[in-house]
Amino acid sequence: MRIAVVGGGPGGLFFAALMRQADPSAEVTVFERNRADDAFGFGVVFSDRTLAGIHEADPVLREALDTHGRHWEDIEVRLKGERIRCGGNGMAAIVRRTLLALLQARARDLGADLRFETEVSLADLNGYDLVVAADGTSSRIRDVLAEHLEPTEETASAKFIWFGTDYMFDGLTFVHERGPHGVFAVHGYPISADVSTFIVETDEASWRAAGLDAFDVTQPPGESDLISKAYLENLFAEQIDGRRLLVNNSRWGNFRTRRTRSWHVTEPRPVVLLGDAAHTAHFSVGSGTKMAMEDAIALSTVLAKSPTDLPAALADYEAAARPSVEAIQDAARPSLGWWEHFGEYHDAFEPWQFAYHFLSRSITDARLARRAPDFIRASHDQWQARHGAEPLDTPFDLGDRQLPGRIMLVGPGTTIAVGGTGKPLPLHTDAPDTTTRWGASVQAPDDEPGLAAAHTRLAELAAAGPLLAAVHGGTAHTRALLTERARLYHGLPALLVDDTLDRDRAVTAVLSGRTDLVGASAETVAAWEVPS
Repeated sequence: MRIAVVGGGPGGLFFAALMRQADPSAEVTVFERNRADDAFGFGVVFSDRTLAGIHEADPVLREALDTHGRHWEDIEVRLKGERIRCGGNGMAAIVRRTLLALLQARARDLGADLRFETEVSLADLNGYDLVVAADGTSSRIRDVLAEHLEPTEETASAKFIWFGTDYMFDGLTFVHERGPHGVFAVHGYPISADVSTFIVETDEASWRAAGLDAFDVTQPPGESDLISKAYLENLFAEQIDGRRLLVNNSRWGNFRTRRTRSWHVTEPRPVVLLGDAAHTAHFSVGSGTKMAMEDAIALSTVLAKSPTDLPAALADYEAAARPSVEAIQDAARPSLGWWEHFGEYHDAFEPWQFAYHFLSRSITDARLARRAPDFIRASHDQWQARHGAEPLDTPFDLGDRQLPGRIMLVGPGTTIAVGGTGKPLPLHTDAPDTTTRWGASVQAPDDEPGLAAAHTRLAELAAAGPLLAAVHGGTAHTRALLTERARLYHGLPALLVDDTLDRDRAVTAVLSGRTDLVGASAETVAAWEVPS
């Protein structure tokens, strides 16, 4: 079999090595338009939990991380002069250029043909049995076949820029600063003995207010935004002890989440997508390099098993690789959304609750407790010190009535506090023409584009003076965004209505500040009585 790999990043190189290792008779040629030592960006990070499959397939990454990488266990959140640490998050990182060099050597040793400074189109590859498009998020081959592959993309509103720094972080560190123009945040982590990755995110309003929108993004790759470098070095000077930021094609962008309905075609010729060409997930949750290398394992495995039946092999590849990718993308969406709203959370929460809100964006209280018991214990202690009880047992002052806890029974058009003796509170989708106390019933949308209309409706109801906003329907993500909107923007107590909640997720929602109250049917609420 003759295989052309378009793209010499980690995914394409790893596939070339694995394919030659699995089937030495396969002829594998990698075409990369950049030079062998070109590498945009700085570091690549992997969590310990995701590395087992990659290590089993080939030792090259494990040896690279052991010899050249940095490892840590804690995540640190810095906010308003405090530093909060959360353990149990084993991760390792390495300089991207170092990883590429080691993967290049591994592929060559196994007999792959690597051709750098060689740009090819699909039309240039007619003599190959299979084309593997590993040419990144801006894949030209995917775009040529868009009619068949049906790619989509969602563009985040947050802005980000990628630097390095000669300041050494201890491990994965999140730094949040409110400067004169708005809120900026850093994802920082060490990648070698003397360099750390330094990714900055902000919202568009802060970015424009700081005058960081002047750089010409149409310039060819390679030029870096030095005005933003100087601004951010000054803004974060105390956090990095006055050290430098390092540039490498450093310019602002908006993260694009890419999905592709089909990862392969067999007509008019066999072509398959790998890595970022097929899918992306926000870097706060998913490592694009890790996902590309896992794709490489899946693709090389099926091709080695069925070298003479490409349609079956490519279908098997998708079936094997797609579920884990989709799970990561599903987890990444609320994480990406968190970064689109982090300025609101910075101003609304105390540091401990901000850290808990951040770290629970894609994981529940109980799961975090298994990973980082000290962090969870400290978070619950902070809540109890302020409120005198555990989250769901904490009384709540709702206007003219004192609720004994945070759990509400919700029935058709009404809600009542569990254990309470007060009258039921009627819920209305429209402001009633009455002096009777009432709650607003707000339906969350099924997708994020629908949030604008939901925000308008919430504002109309909030202006009419309800005791609370009861949010139901939609998705877990849109419900959470709408309850937060009620609490943080309108100052209105929020009731999250969700019959799919278990006790663990109910605790997480209240302790994180995503909602004030949780509600469900009598059957669901009864299941919360005994911790799951």
